[in-house]
Amino acid sequence: MTILKIRGGDLDLVEYDFTSFHPGENMNTCGFEKSYSLSPVQTPVRTQAPGRIHLTVLDMNRFAPGQPGGGGIGFAIDVFAEVEVRCIEKGFEINYSRPAIIKHFLLVYSKTVGYTGGFSVTAKDHDYKHVGLGSTSTILTALSAAVNRALGDPLTLDQLRILIGNNYVEETEGGMIAYGFETGVGPAVSGRGGMAILGDNLTVVHQHIFAKGKNVHIVIPPSSISSAGEEEFSLLMNKARSLDYRDRELKAYIVMMDFIPALNQDDLKKMGDSMWEMEFRGSKRAEIEHHSFELYQYMHKLRKAGLEFIGMSSVGPSIAVITDMSREKLSSILTPLQLEIAVSTQVNNTGLVFL
Repeated sequence: MTILKIRGGDLDLVEYDFTSFHPGENMNTCGFEKSYSLSPVQTPVRTQAPGRIHLTVLDMNRFAPGQPGGGGIGFAIDVFAEVEVRCIEKGFEINYSRPAIIKHFLLVYSKTVGYTGGFSVTAKDHDYKHVGLGSTSTILTALSAAVNRALGDPLTLDQLRILIGNNYVEETEGGMIAYGFETGVGPAVSGRGGMAILGDNLTVVHQHIFAKGKNVHIVIPPSSISSAGEEEFSLLMNKARSLDYRDRELKAYIVMMDFIPALNQDDLKKMGDSMWEMEFRGSKRAEIEHHSFELYQYMHKLRKAGLEFIGMSSVGPSIAVITDMSREKLSSILTPLQLEIAVSTQVNNTGLVFL
């Protein structure tokens, strides 16, 4: 497998070997293992979890594959993943397009609570792929709550969130898996809804209702640059870490002194101003410039058109617009820019529900 070198500063060089492994290997039970009183139910348990927009990492120097953290900001939206779980005598029956990540979490969870039976799982992603809406973290949030309820809820929602973060994997070739990068924002907002600000080690610093009733439009500008692949990933991570060394204190100050107070006051414009400032700082700048400076031009023109809150989701190039403006009205602004809306939905302030 690929070995990537990530440099964050003159004295910081990380060499990471992206080694694939089988589901059930390298499990981390996070110290939650003990003798639980389990009460398996015979009827199926169904859950629905909202997707997420990940606005920014706070410090890319504080996480790595297999080491969750880094802090981050994100919110839940009304696109949903659904999972149905049923207890069976033994083994795992998985009906999902990426069975390895499901199997791995089932093994982690079973080891944590001491469950020796099996599960039948049917999972369905939300319908929007590769636009920065967090399909993996959303499906794992729905899965974790379903299997937990099927055994009588031995773990809390926060414990499930920590388990997901410390065992976050993506599927590779041949049914293998590998550690991915995880800030914990996805499970936090998918579990409880709203906007969440996380610190290091998956710590929820603040969570609050966000932009209730507002529209969320996802716009995907043209970009010939991929965020996948060895060369692109290495370039992005090296530049992003270096810029976060320089700007992380300022980003933390903006979050504490401007963004969180505006969130509590439901001041969408002030939150948008704070996020716009962070689009030019640290790792977010590296992510945007990775696609081209033209993304800044698109985002600037949208702000000039009066849109309150604009931010690039994850590693882009998708742009999330939160506004009162309807899809039709926004489309009239986007057409001269040769842009289109890929997804129109709303902020979700409810989080995970049982169906």
